Formats: sequence, C-alpha cells, structure tokens
Amino acid sequence: MKSYIISACVILFSTLFCTAQNKDNDVLFTVADEPVLASEFVRVYNKNLNLVQDESQKDVDQYLSLFVNYKLKLAEAKALDFHKKPTYLRELEGYKKQLTKNYMVDSEVTDALVKEAYERLLYDINAKHILIRLDPSRKDTLEVYNRLLKLRERFKTEDYNDLKKELHNGNTILVEDLGYFSAFKMVYDFETEAYNTKVGDVSMPFRTQFGYHIVKVFDKRQSRGEITAGHIMIAKNQKDTAENPETRIHEIYKLIEQGQEFESLAKQFSQDKSSASKGGKLAPFTSGQLSSIVFEDVAFSLTEDNAISKPFETEYGWHIVKRYSIKTIGSFEDMQYELENKVSRDSRSKLITTSMQDKLRKQYNVSGNNPSRDYFVSILNDDFYNRKWQLPSDLDKAKIILKIGSKQWSNKDFASALRSHQKGNTKGKSFENIVDEAYEAFVNRCVLIYHEENLENVNQEFAQILNEYREGLLLFDLMETKIWNATKEDTLGLETYFNKNKHNYKWNSKVEATVASASKKEDIEAVKSMLKKNETAESIKEKLNTNSKQKVIFSSGTMEAGHQALPNNFEFKEGMSKIYSQNNMFYVVKVNKLIPESFKTLEEARGMVMNDYQQDVEKNWVNGLKNKYKVTINQEVLSKIKSQIYN
Repeated sequence: MKSYIISACVILFSTLFCTAQNKDNDVLFTVADEPVLASEFVRVYNKNLNLVQDESQKDVDQYLSLFVNYKLKLAEAKALDFHKKPTYLRELEGYKKQLTKNYMVDSEVTDALVKEAYERLLYDINAKHILIRLDPSRKDTLEVYNRLLKLRERFKTEDYNDLKKELHNGNTILVEDLGYFSAFKMVYDFETEAYNTKVGDVSMPFRTQFGYHIVKVFDKRQSRGEITAGHIMIAKNQKDTAENPETRIHEIYKLIEQGQEFESLAKQFSQDKSSASKGGKLAPFTSGQLSSIVFEDVAFSLTEDNAISKPFETEYGWHIVKRYSIKTIGSFEDMQYELENKVSRDSRSKLITTSMQDKLRKQYNVSGNNPSRDYFVSILNDDFYNRKWQLPSDLDKAKIILKIGSKQWSNKDFASALRSHQKGNTKGKSFENIVDEAYEAFVNRCVLIYHEENLENVNQEFAQILNEYREGLLLFDLMETKIWNATKEDTLGLETYFNKNKHNYKWNSKVEATVASASKKEDIEAVKSMLKKNETAESIKEKLNTNSKQKVIFSSGTMEAGHQALPNNFEFKEGMSKIYSQNNMFYVVKVNKLIPESFKTLEEARGMVMNDYQQDVEKNWVNGLKNKYKVTINQEVLSKIKSQIYN
C-alpha cells in the first residue's frame, strides 16, 4: 500500500524532465522564501496532463493550487526533520539500489537480446522435457549427462506417456508436457535450447539452474497474437439461487440465436462481475496468459470478428465467448520498450551484467593484474578447502590493491572477499586459481559499486527519478503521521464528523423481487398476467419456453438500484411493475418486499466516513500550512505560463 501511494505522489508531481530542458529560470512562486521555478511547473504540468482524471486539474490555476500544496507539505516534512529519520533513510537507500539496476546495463547487449526476444515472440513452441535435478554448485555431472544422452535416444522414438510412467517421480526426475510457450515463459537457457531445436528433434543435454534437461519439440507455430474477446459466464457454484448453471447458459444462448444482443445479455446475466458491466468485454490476452487453456482455445478458434461460440464448460463455470478482434504481434518498434523491461527482469540480465562489467573496466581503465597475487597465494593453506581459513594476524592490511577514480581498496578489503570465496566449491583448485578467481570477482564487484555510487552525479535522468521518490517518500511519511494515523486514533473526532454528516451515508432502497425479461412485448405481457395470478417462475418457463424458443428468462433475489437485472429508472415500490423497455428487451418486475432507504450506522459506514474525515482534516491542516509558510506567486510569470500552455 505504501509503495502504491508513493508511486501516486511521484506520478502526480513528477520532476522527470526531458533531456532538452527549458532554460527558463523564472521563479513562479516561493514557499518560505524557497524558490520554485516556472520551468519545473510547466514540465510537471505537461508530463501529467494525460494522467489527470479530474478535468478541473487540467486548469492551470487548479493545478498550481495542487502543486503549491505539495510544496507546502514538503516544506513541513523537512522542518520536522522527516528526511533525517533512520527508517526514511533506509527505505530511500533500498529504492536507490533497486532503481540503480535499471542503469547498470550494457545497451548493446540489451538491444541484441531484445531483438532476439522479439523474433521468438513471433512463434510458439510446443515441447516436452526430461529434467534430472542437480544442486547448482555440483560440478561432477558427467554421469548425469551420459544418462540423459541415453534417454535422448529413447525420447526420439518411445511414447511420452510410457516414459513419464517409468521415469517421473516428481522430485529428482521430472517428465513434463510444457504445452505451447514463447519467449519469457521459461528461463532463458531453456528457452534458447527449445527455440534452437528442430521440430521432431530432441536437444542435446543442457544445464539450467534446475539441473540437466533434454527437450523435445513437437510443434512450432506462428503466434496466435493478442485477442480481444468478451464472455458471458455462469459460475459453477451458485450461492443465492437454485438455478442450474448449464441450463442457464443454454437459455442465454437461445436468446443470442434469436437475435438478442450479446452485450445486453452479458450486462444482465454474466456472473463475472469484472466484465459484466462492460458487456462482457475482457482485457486483451495472448496464448498462455489465462489460467484456463480450454477458454483460450475456444476464443482463438473463432475465425471471424463478432463470431460467438456455443456454450462450453471450464473449471470456473459455463461460458459463451464473443471475438471482437485479433491483433498479431506488433512491430518491433511498437514493442521495443516493453521488451526492454522484460529483458531487464529476465534471466537474460546476467548476460547484460557481465557485459556491463567488462565495459566499465575499460571505461575506468581497471587492470586485471593483482599486485598482491603472490602474497595472497602464500598465505593460503589447506584450511581454505574446508572453509576454515582465517586471516593471518600479520596481514598487510593497508596496501592499496585497487583504485578506481577517487575510490581505493586495500589488501584488507580483498582479504575479506577471499575469505568469503571459500564458501564456494574450491576442491581440486590450486591456490593460484583460487586467488585469481576471487580477484576477478572482487574487481567486477568494485567497478559496479563505484559506478553505482557515482550514478547520481553522472546520469541526470537517474538523479531526477531518485529525487521523485525522495520527495514522495517524505510526503508519505508526513501524511501517515499527520493525517492517516492521527485520524484513525481520533475516535471522538470521527464520531463528531459522522454526526454532522450522517445524511451522506445511507443504504439505498432494495427490493426482494422476481425480474422477467423477454425479447417480445407480447411475451412479457403474458408473463405479467401469469405473475399477477401468483404463478411461479418455473411454471411460467415451462409454459412459454420450448426446446427451440427461449421466450423468457427470470432473475430473483434482493436487489438495489443499479442492479444489473433491474431495468433503468425502475420505480421502487411493492407489487407488479409496469413493463419496461431497454437494450432491445422488455422487463416486468414483481416486488414481494420493499426495503426502504435507511441511514447507516457509523460501523456500517466506517470506511467511507474515515476517508471523508481524513480529507476534511487534511484540508484544514493545509490551510494551517499556508499561514505557517508564506507563499508568494509571481503573477507576471504565471501569465507567461498560461500563454505558453494554452497557445
């Protein structure tokens, strides 16, 4: 939650500027004599213009008011020394380390990996594999390799299910059907072998972090692309009704066959609450993205836009799917930014790090020669192999062993690294090899550390993003202390606020009702007549619906205004309603009981009341800050800004 709020602060009041910065140094306003430049405000306004949901905030004066409030809060946070709190400093340092990772990359290697990933995304691979698990540190793997070589010959010709029954134990040996996958779905080493193996062939044994594999490729097809689809779903588990899900989905399908609009039926009947209000429409998805393979296969099997599937069952319920469009894999240019982000989070990033280390060593002219090599070789002994080696008491600690820019490392620093190195697998290695390996790793780590520590000085974009978070974190801590936590503990203030504003917290009117809908007016009129005679919904359906015609559908239960089953502008009163017409259908409602509008108790409305109370307290608090810190706005500069933005 905290990260989300900080991110929101960063988005709203970002100071991430373009490379070509405005050189205008006019002061737009001051807060306690601290200047805020016009160029900063203009950049922030333009950057966030499309992110602002409230149209009033696009007005320069309204946005300036928000920006001034933001600066007032930051002034208060610094006056209270929030920027010196240990918790603040720790969290900021943690974020800095995370952010730094994005700037510690080799762009050339990244570009090559991004292009390779794009080429792979154009195809889906269908594969099965055999894995023999190994500890990542294990070096003596020839026996496992040879065993997989023999299994490779069997995998070429023998039945997969027979091999799985014989070999798979779910622990040390896995025989698995991986289905279709594409780039980024597997670890990079595995993905590479799969894409480099021909259809029908079995790869040579190869190693990943999990152990040794062989992979057999059964198919390579063009990517299905990204589909935009909608669905009507009736869940398997019906809590508040006795309706049979399969029966209900087939009733709805009959209405579609009779010409009823898919979207209208989805709004009224679909039990997928996240999509029902949108006429059943789902967010676009690709093959392998959803948790239901059955659903994906049905959706992608629709060959034309606006085609509608027959009812089908998944593990979640019964569905009808409508295809709206299918988009093939976009151009490389369109996908480049997204792929760069994926590559940076993928196992491919190890290749980028190694390349980055090599480049930085050249950039900072770091030699691979260890001036203390002979000394460290001489002080090692057999305890190192048993992970018991200790630093000698007469260690030559002060000698400088490595220098990068203004930073230098001594024998003492390398000795600590060398001691940690004994935790690895060093059996069978000479002391010379051990020292050389440890020094190579030491130099690589030091050059990255040096570059990381200087990023804020050499990379403007990095410095600006870090400052965004620095301010966002300050603002969060201040708001948490002064508003959120304070109001949670102020039970008397909350009660007082609620009593003054209880008219804002009401239960809507509800009805216990039966709703009938039909596509023809004469059918709904017949239903209304039968309902007046107290005939049940089941009885009416038996009389009107046939195997070939679905004339009426019923919904029943407790419903409030806006319920999807109720027609718009429904009049809440007991008894039989008039006939309503909407979405090319006719409705009639029999209200058995009216539950009138009522006031909520504080407990029932606590969440809404707390939110409103916090906003009220914040408003008064900000007004106090305006009295505490003098704000002076340069109206002449503001006029220039308005002219620049509006013209």
